[in-house]
Amino acid sequence: MMIQPVILYGASGHAKVIIEILELNHIPVLGLFDDNPDIKRLLDYDVLGPVGKKKVKNPVIISIGDNLLRKKVSRRFNFSYAQAIHPTATISPRAVIGAGTVVMGHAIINSGTMIGQHCIINTSASIDHDCLLGDFVHISPNATLSGGVVVGEGTHIGSAAVVIPSVKIGKWATIGAGSVIIRDVPDFATVVGNPGRVIKTGSVIQQ
Repeated sequence: MMIQPVILYGASGHAKVIIEILELNHIPVLGLFDDNPDIKRLLDYDVLGPVGKKKVKNPVIISIGDNLLRKKVSRRFNFSYAQAIHPTATISPRAVIGAGTVVMGHAIINSGTMIGQHCIINTSASIDHDCLLGDFVHISPNATLSGGVVVGEGTHIGSAAVVIPSVKIGKWATIGAGSVIIRDVPDFATVVGNPGRVIKTGSVIQQ
């Protein structure tokens, strides 16, 4: 099967990690789009400027760490999207991973889990069986989701956070690093601590 070269959108530190995943998988990188005119190169690749009126036929990965910005970019452009999955990641053949999602090194995704589009499953994150993650979710390094956890669109789970089985976390929530989540979390909430407690409730994200 012919491997299609990929273009990245966003020339940031997150893009560096994605580039190296693609290189490890022998997937060519054609370059990167970025709206900042001062960025000309990233690693060994040309930054092509903004998309503008360019016709983009190759698949794209949105290489932006901010969940809301990834959603806004995905709405602006009618790209086709690729995945980037690190060769050291362990992924069940019975898991489903959406377009545009990136899985970093040593991440684990177990049987029956469904992950939406444009998610980030970061280094050494562990997602157990039958979890359901919405689009634009970020699971940070060393975070652990036990079996049957539901995570709503746009939510960010901080580094080394732990979520016990069958907990439901709402959309666009923030779970602080190292938190232990033992009960459901509402939409737009910020939760920290062990056990996790809500320290802030937000409003509708401007999408």
